[in-house]
Amino acid sequence: MTDPHRDQPVRTLGAPLAQAAAAIVLLHGRGASAEDILGLAGEMYDERVAYLAPQAADHRWYPYSFMAPIAENEPWLSSALAKVAAVVQLAVDGGVSLEHIFVCGFSQGACLSTEFIARNPARYGGLVAFTGGLIGPAGTDLHHAGNLAGMPALFCSGDPDPHVPWSRVLESAKQLTAMGAEVETKRYPGRPHTVLPQEIKAARELIFKSLS
Repeated sequence: MTDPHRDQPVRTLGAPLAQAAAAIVLLHGRGASAEDILGLAGEMYDERVAYLAPQAADHRWYPYSFMAPIAENEPWLSSALAKVAAVVQLAVDGGVSLEHIFVCGFSQGACLSTEFIARNPARYGGLVAFTGGLIGPAGTDLHHAGNLAGMPALFCSGDPDPHVPWSRVLESAKQLTAMGAEVETKRYPGRPHTVLPQEIKAARELIFKSLS
């Protein structure tokens, strides 16, 4: 299985792309589904926005921790990144400019969101990473070339989190800042592995600031 995610469906909510003022690509976590993450879209709903949620094969974007050796997560990781690129292109082809396309994910989906933005730098609408960071084992050189040209990025996470060390969140925020993003981090001591209402509020502010 060299490209497990390629033919997986993309669930949608909200405005048709041809009429949308913005699009949000939503990436679910391990063990979850596109339908689950569209529930989060309901918390950030706006009739002007198209919400696009691809489904991961076997409900996982890659098999091991995001801090495992990258080769161990292949070919799933490359397939996942290609799936995100395809969904972004779907929005572009539908008439939404990159400047109004947001990539948002939770947990494994947040790691995939962050890695996609770093590997495919452009002036997107923004990045929202609910508990996630750049992919690779401890000690990995997380540097990526490219210019994010002032793109807003929000990293929210509990500390400690059972899957994502706060140190990796900070490292990821630092790297995206070096690439030209306007980055905000929000740390929630003792927060369980979930998304809090105040995180959704912060994400709404980031996203809808561009639509006001």
